[in-house]
Amino acid sequence: MQKKRFSKYFPAIFLFIDLLFLNVGFVVANYIRFDTFWFHGDRYPFLFAFLNVAWVVIFFVTKLEKVEREKSIVDYISQILLGLTINLAVVFAMWASTRAYFYSREHLFYTYLIFSVFVIGWRVGFINLLRFYRTKGYNLRNVAIVGYGPIGRSLKRHFLQNPEMGYVFKGFFDHKVEHPSVAGSIEDVEGFSKDNSIDVIFCCLPKLYDDDVKRLVDFAENNLIKIKLLSDFSKVSNKNLQVQRYGNIPVLDVSNIPLDRIYNRVLKRAFDIAFSSLVMIFILSWLVPIIGLLIKLESPGPVFFIQNRHGRGNKYFPCWKFRTMVVNNEADSKQATKNDARITKIGGILRKTSLDELPQFINVFLGNMSVVGPRPHPIKLNNEFSPKIDRFIQRHAVKPGVTGLAQAKGYRGETARFSEMYGRVKLDRFYVKNWSLWFDIKIIFLTIYSIIFETENVY
Repeated sequence: MQKKRFSKYFPAIFLFIDLLFLNVGFVVANYIRFDTFWFHGDRYPFLFAFLNVAWVVIFFVTKLEKVEREKSIVDYISQILLGLTINLAVVFAMWASTRAYFYSREHLFYTYLIFSVFVIGWRVGFINLLRFYRTKGYNLRNVAIVGYGPIGRSLKRHFLQNPEMGYVFKGFFDHKVEHPSVAGSIEDVEGFSKDNSIDVIFCCLPKLYDDDVKRLVDFAENNLIKIKLLSDFSKVSNKNLQVQRYGNIPVLDVSNIPLDRIYNRVLKRAFDIAFSSLVMIFILSWLVPIIGLLIKLESPGPVFFIQNRHGRGNKYFPCWKFRTMVVNNEADSKQATKNDARITKIGGILRKTSLDELPQFINVFLGNMSVVGPRPHPIKLNNEFSPKIDRFIQRHAVKPGVTGLAQAKGYRGETARFSEMYGRVKLDRFYVKNWSLWFDIKIIFLTIYSIIFETENVY
């Protein structure tokens, strides 16, 4: 008997509620900005329609209608933030291309603030409610695992430890049926699946022959049962494995990283532009003249120190900083050390507070740096340590950042010892392989905490 699937209604429900909250945000923004719930003037109905149409398109492009059991809450939030960021970028593109400067920026700000809070809140609430519903024995999927081995047993444990996923393990099947945990042979899978209403069959490839897999795939597709193939790639140490196709040949890309995907790069770039723009407008616009004057009063020389460093793809780019030392011939060859005579008084304050790095938001806006990423080392330092540390170059697979995971974890300032550089590079590699927008935001807050409370190695 075919089970009832309510998930087919999810796209329509999700889109309806999203649009409801978008329009609530728009109406409330009307009241906040113009003291009326109705449209302000004859131009705002177009903006109202444009926001709705844009969200409908982006809703399906970013696949916000899907609810996958395997996804974490963080992954859901990242996907929603991606949709919101792309939507906002489209609106700004329309605003700039049509020169629609008559629209209130305050109105747009409140619209998206309210919409973002509500859409993230209701989505996360729904996912948590759905997971709770599954723990009570509803919305379940029966699964069978073909191939009794380490990976199959790990998969069973995962299902048992995460009941909110809603997978109910029904049995193992293998060529060797003498083990008490094995329910039957490979040939028994078909009858067992029909008798127990199996929804998903997991095939552990190391334990099966090609003929076994082909027969099981044919059976599953003829009985509307999902079939999933798995193998043990834990030794690869990359959770972002991606399947590519060369003609009819599937190939597993083990070097894939999150920022290889175009929509992740668009999301990160949009965040970088927005964040760096705010910093330049609201901080650098008044802080640069003040710091520049203090630097000039204490010692002769330029306000900014510009030094070539390695960026994405190991290519050179000019990295901007406030000058914190007297002009000297060792700036490119010698790291700053404790009680370094070259550091000026204002320079010492700038270094302690990391204010010397603020001009790098210009680099971020220009596109050769990111707000968050592996810190760009002086070239001499890279040349010294890259032959000594395995996969050192991997930190250059993404744009360098004004701050990074290593800095947020306390690896700031001088790296005189090998262990310090090794620890920094290890965290940089972890960041490259595990990037998400939420991870970037977390690192920014951790960096602020580190700047305030952890200044031991900064000089």
